[in-house]
Amino acid sequence: MASTNKQIVRRPINNLALPSLHNKLLKRIYTARGITDAEQLEYSLSKLLPYDSLSGIKTAVSILVDALKQQQRLLIVADFDADGATSCAMMKRALTMMGAQHVDYLVPNRFSYGYGLTPEIVALALEKSPDLIITVDNGISSVDGVAAAKQAGVKVIVTDHHLPAKQLPDADAIVNPNQEGDEFPAKSTAGVGVAFYVMLALRAELRHQQWFETKAIAEPNLGSLLDIVALGTVADVVPLEQNNRIFVSQGLARVRKGQCCKGIEALLRVAGRNQTQCVASDFGFTVGPRLNAAGRLEDMSLGIECLLTDDPVRALDLAKQLDSLNKQRREIETDMRQQAFKALDKLELADEQPVGVCLYDASWHQGVIGILASRVKEQLHRPVIAFAPGEEAGTIKGSARSIPGLHIRDVLDAVAASHPALISKFGGHAMAAGLSLPAENLSLFSQAFDEQVRQLVSDQDLQGVILSDGELPTNELSLDFAEKLRQAGPWGQGFPEPVFDGDFEIVSKRVLGEKHLKLMLRIPDSDGCIDAIAFNVTDEGWAENTRHVRIAYRLDVNEFNGRKSAQLMVEQIEPSVVNYKALK
Repeated sequence: MASTNKQIVRRPINNLALPSLHNKLLKRIYTARGITDAEQLEYSLSKLLPYDSLSGIKTAVSILVDALKQQQRLLIVADFDADGATSCAMMKRALTMMGAQHVDYLVPNRFSYGYGLTPEIVALALEKSPDLIITVDNGISSVDGVAAAKQAGVKVIVTDHHLPAKQLPDADAIVNPNQEGDEFPAKSTAGVGVAFYVMLALRAELRHQQWFETKAIAEPNLGSLLDIVALGTVADVVPLEQNNRIFVSQGLARVRKGQCCKGIEALLRVAGRNQTQCVASDFGFTVGPRLNAAGRLEDMSLGIECLLTDDPVRALDLAKQLDSLNKQRREIETDMRQQAFKALDKLELADEQPVGVCLYDASWHQGVIGILASRVKEQLHRPVIAFAPGEEAGTIKGSARSIPGLHIRDVLDAVAASHPALISKFGGHAMAAGLSLPAENLSLFSQAFDEQVRQLVSDQDLQGVILSDGELPTNELSLDFAEKLRQAGPWGQGFPEPVFDGDFEIVSKRVLGEKHLKLMLRIPDSDGCIDAIAFNVTDEGWAENTRHVRIAYRLDVNEFNGRKSAQLMVEQIEPSVVNYKALK
């Protein structure tokens, strides 16, 4: 199934006034992302939404206050991804800061127990004799697990952000902005953000009850945990609406000032990132994947311990282990991707090109199928589910990734409704979901999934698009403007980093490592030049006389040997024999 270059589409120019901004190009970039008022770019903690409208938060706080007063045994049950790990580490630190003396955590091994607070995980949890279980980044679908805990006499607080099913667990309290009737406006809050709000509300109630004075405990500065909240928010790829941008901006500011936990410092170090220049993409593409590698290949406890330790030596040792796991993950992913595209090529030869793509191989690693689905989706620009063998014999687990405009969990819900016995269980978000089903159902499921997707998408939806902020003026192709763009974020999902497009003359080019294209390009209408790099792209198949290229790119800052320079990070490149100028 051959991939095609994406269509470069320029964002409409909106001349809304943002009087506090002097740079016209930045004004245009912001208004294209829905900014209508300069207040939407204010990221002080005073602008953070209050927690009062979160359903269930008062009940959750009441339970936690009683647990602290009685020094009950608290057990945090976390998801095995970066959002779950950061939620767990942040909550354990916060509860300890507020005087809890018995706080432990448990994170399910994805290969042995699967996702969420299952009855099997509850049985494991009971070995720790908890009085209260608190789920983070999971639990909203754990009907049977919560019931098992309650039957054993253990209270349960669910903190989650995943979309709920029709039946909610019978927990003592549920805090989830996406549950029906919840009026909290920031529905895209990550699991770590929901857990942080619970800790904010708990601190406020303890302050009201003069807990800190009575116990001679210094009232904790929960802002000191925002580096962890920021990491989980970015790594979970939730939309960066203003409330999430506040979390991320505040967390990054602490990282850059050297006020973050030792684990984040160590993860940035092993990734070769400059901590004082850290931006959201460093969390998304370097720190997050290393943290996630533990949950994908082994046990996420390794990542949680890295975020919990205050010993820089231990933090660095754990970060190195995570870095090693991430390298293994990349090798596994490369092999799986090659197998996937061979299978897709066979489908293309047989003229069996599904719109909703399902892929399975008995040798695939369950912890890496989510990344594989993302890579194939990026290449084909159609929804993809990658499957691997499940924990139980005869079952398979799938990880789904969607395209803009197609709510993947709703698709799975529709398939389950029309074929009641097809899927064993599923859950997730608009853009990502997980599911499991009997292996013998794969063929029928693949057909039903494809049919459902075909009903919901058009040919235009399947056309990959790169949204461009237009052609960058010559005077802005500079280190100064590149640094302005870095500071103008945080950029991320739903608030994308600016992408520009234009035509450039090639001064020189070479292929690095047989798969990356390094170029020196002449700046239009100038004698100056600028570096550019296109990852996983070569000039194979280009005409020998290719002198010009049209590219879509991000303007970034490259640091090498202590020297900074502007660099173009190429999103798409195509040769043009004739110098092409895009229409304004």
